[in-house]
Parts: sequence; C-alpha cells; structure tokens
Amino acid sequence: MDIFYSILAGIIQGLTEFLPISSSGHLVIFHDFLKFDFIDNLAFDVVLHLGTLVALIVFFFADILKYLIAFFESLVAWNLKNNLNQRLAWYLFIATLPAAIVGYFLEDRIEMVFRSPFLVALMLIIFGVILYLADKFFFKLKTINELSLANSLTIGLFQAIALIPGVSRSGITIIAGLSQKLKRKDAARFSFLLAVPIIFGAGLKKTIDLISGSAISSADFLALILGFLSSAVTGYFCIKYFLKFLENHSLKIFAWYRIVLGLLIIFVILFF
Repeated sequence: MDIFYSILAGIIQGLTEFLPISSSGHLVIFHDFLKFDFIDNLAFDVVLHLGTLVALIVFFFADILKYLIAFFESLVAWNLKNNLNQRLAWYLFIATLPAAIVGYFLEDRIEMVFRSPFLVALMLIIFGVILYLADKFFFKLKTINELSLANSLTIGLFQAIALIPGVSRSGITIIAGLSQKLKRKDAARFSFLLAVPIIFGAGLKKTIDLISGSAISSADFLALILGFLSSAVTGYFCIKYFLKFLENHSLKIFAWYRIVLGLLIIFVILFF
C-alpha cells in the first residue's frame, strides 16, 4: 500500500506543482483525507520536491545553463543594458529573494497556521476566482524578453504568498505575470524558471532537516524512490504539455477546477 500511495502522491505532485492548482493544497488533502502517514512525511516531501526539481532542470537545462553563465559573466563584465541573458538572469535572481526570505523565516509557521483542509479549500476558491479574472481581463502583450525589473520584482513578491497551502506557486506567479501584461505562455515560462531556485532551496532546507532527524528505514526506501520517479516523470510531461496548451487556450479551466474542488472539500467537511 505504501508503494501505491507513493506513486500516486508523486503523480499528484508532478501535476499540481506546475499546473496553477496548488501542489501543497492537494498534498494536504491527500494526507488528511486518505490518512497517508505510512512513511516519514519529511523524507517524502523531500523526494517529491527533488522529483519536480529534476523535471525542471531537464526541461529547461539549456535556459538554466545560459542564465547561469550570463549571471557569472555579469560579475566580471556588467552589461545588463545590452545583454538580454544577463538582464533576465538578474531579474530571476531578484524575483527569487522575497519568497526565499519569507520562506526561510516563516514557512513552518505559515504551514502550521494554514494547513487545515477548510483553509486550503478557501484558498483554492479565492485564488481560483482571481485566476479567472486575471486571465479574462489583463492585457497579454509582452514576451519574457520584454520584462522590466519592476515586472520581475512584482512577480517575485506575489510568489511569497504561495507559501500558504492552497494558493499555488505557479498559479500566483502566473497571475502576477498576467498582471504585468505577459502572454500566458511567457507568464508560465517565467514562473517555471523562477521555481528552480525556490524548489532547490526548499528541498535543501528539508534535506538538512531530514539528515538531522530520524533515519529512513530500508522498508521505506523503495516507496520514496518510486515517489521521486513518478514526480519527476509526471512533472516533465506536465511542463511540456502545459506550455503547449497555453499557446491556444485560456487558464479558465484551471480556475473552475480550483473553485469546484474547493467547494467540494467544504461540502465534505460540513456534511461527512
């Protein structure tokens, strides 16, 4: 049973990390409703995050390498005005800072306060409505290459809100990107690139916590590996086909999904 739940949780993580429907919210529901506590929850969070990180690195490897080289080049030959890669590398770095700072100091406290299924459902509904309105009313004109520092910092500030389960990191950063007049696909692309340092940092922090905590039993090892693999594979294909989907489709289906799921959770809480 552990193996089945591990694979299922990895698939949920791989899909919901990149679709604007909240991975943390779905996993809270997964744990609380299905009572999945058979293996070390911290270890499980680590491998699921590492799986989605691998998916990002594999899919965006060329971009990540390009921006890393440009970032270090800028330390020697600063040329942000004329070098697009340097400019985007620094914009991604600056946009990462708000969520990194808030996450380092407040993540555990925020997750403790907002972890209940009812609050997750409320966040799903509220930000589902906001996603619908953002997709419908914001002008979508810019590509990622036309971002300004102010645009990038705004997206980064919004990303910090995603620490609340049910908000969705990809969802809130896509909403922020749309508010800065980015096209849907470009808003998602910037969101995914912005996820690389955030997921890496979160995974590193949890890995350190895991190392200092209890050891993983050999019986749990297979379940953790399968959770990692299902998260990585699902995440890779989710990124690929979500970006293709956004070329010709709106985000309204995800907004409606969030609203319906949130209402369904509240119904179950109240009547069952």
